[in-house]
Amino acid sequence: MPLLKPDPTFYPSPRLAMQGPPEKYAFVAALNPPGSKLNDALLVVDVDPDSRTYGQQVGQVKMPEFGDELHHFGWNACSSALCPYAPHPHVERRYLVVPGLRSSRIHIIDIKPNPRKPKIVKVIEPEEVFARTNYSRPHTIHCAWGTKWRRPGRHFHARL
Repeated sequence: MPLLKPDPTFYPSPRLAMQGPPEKYAFVAALNPPGSKLNDALLVVDVDPDSRTYGQQVGQVKMPEFGDELHHFGWNACSSALCPYAPHPHVERRYLVVPGLRSSRIHIIDIKPNPRKPKIVKVIEPEEVFARTNYSRPHTIHCAWGTKWRRPGRHFHARL
């Protein structure tokens, strides 16, 4: 039977997270400027001061449709809620959940095995968002690991 190990980026408290190693990559929303015909993209920036590409864009993934207006995105799993002491040690911080404010699409982006080469693995189209939630305009993604929501894959989406 395989041994389940918790994701090493999960911490039981913000204080312990601050004592952990710093992030090596930052994921940045790149919006198309008004009047542009370009699609939005998610950029990968090297933030490791010991790297030869420090401060440079080292990857990107372009959104498949025009006019998303990417907004406050987040991880599929919460660091403080999914620490080594939580009941789900098999869950990892792997997917970015990226909403499009104007389009009402939600993009699921996989950053494994190489964070410099993120891939879109699923796009939840506006019709499905409306049908499941009766809302539009996803604004902010939060991992929802409270007592009612304590199951992997649950998220709270703030709407406008």
